Amino acid sequence: MGLQEDIQQIKKVILSNKEEKSKKKFKYPFGTKVGKSQRRKNYVTVLLVNENGTCEFKKHRIDEQTILEKSIPRLATSEYVLFDKKGNPLIILPSWSVEPFSAKKNFNESLNNGSNIKGYSILMNKMKLETINPRKKMGSMAKWIIGLAVAAIIGYALLTGGGQ
Repeated sequence: MGLQEDIQQIKKVILSNKEEKSKKKFKYPFGTKVGKSQRRKNYVTVLLVNENGTCEFKKHRIDEQTILEKSIPRLATSEYVLFDKKGNPLIILPSWSVEPFSAKKNFNESLNNGSNIKGYSILMNKMKLETINPRKKMGSMAKWIIGLAVAAIIGYALLTGGGQ
């Protein structure tokens, strides 16, 4: 019975690996991704979050640090613009607010609330460095001394006839 259970567990692991590989990467909806030429013209992708939780992607141009969404001017300064890995600009804009999501303000609020994990990660890194003692590399001078000592022992053994 133990062997069959092991085989079933291996099958589950293999199937779960196949499912993980089939996950698709996130792509912007058609027509909402900002290209290089549009970036130069101050266009930005806007993720509009509605009251009921649905999201819409739109493309807007930044004029005088504002964008116009449904004829309402919204702030679009550099503090509100986020960038993905490829450098595409993105603004997360709640439909009920004039002010978009700000990563800086959220970070500062989390520091004040005590819900920030930055301090914990610094402490964990420090603890890991203290517990794991990295092996110090032997200096080149020590290698020469050990090599000469081994050569001297071998030379002595050859000259004296091996102690017989």
